[in-house]
Amino acid sequence: MHYGEIKNCDIANGRGVRVSLFVSGCRHHCKNCFNQMTWAFDYGKEYNSDIENKILNLLSFEYIEGLSILGGEPFEPENQSTILDLVKRVRITYPAKTIWIYSGFTYEEIVGLNSSRAFTDISQEILAYIDVLVDGEFIESEKDISLQFRGSKNQRIIDVQETLNKKEIISYSL
Repeated sequence: MHYGEIKNCDIANGRGVRVSLFVSGCRHHCKNCFNQMTWAFDYGKEYNSDIENKILNLLSFEYIEGLSILGGEPFEPENQSTILDLVKRVRITYPAKTIWIYSGFTYEEIVGLNSSRAFTDISQEILAYIDVLVDGEFIESEKDISLQFRGSKNQRIIDVQETLNKKEIISYSL
């Protein structure tokens, strides 16, 4: 997996001050995507254990609320094994920190209720480690700059653990 950027004090992509990882590779190609350069799977730098250790070190600061993973597309099949390793390690190392993932895929596609390349043998396992999923492609005609933590009205902010427990989509309380 490649990544385009790591932000160590991000306040735009989730609640609180966060570390954000922008992965590379996305086939959605949403019209007027804010991060088109990350569509290429080889954009940026190669993700490796040194980068993962850097992310964990950045998360060690008390004022950091958690990790946000966006892109590109974290749930592209090519990215999933690296994402799974990262979220497992973050959850073990920092159990009180929150993990948000932004995906152009819907929750239903990730868990296999709707057909999608995002549904793999590990996609649901990734969800088991995260707190919040912001799902759905960015749709230019539904763009609304007043929305918190998302770009278009179709996108949902899902409390993943409550959703898994109740077996129905539960919105995250902002």
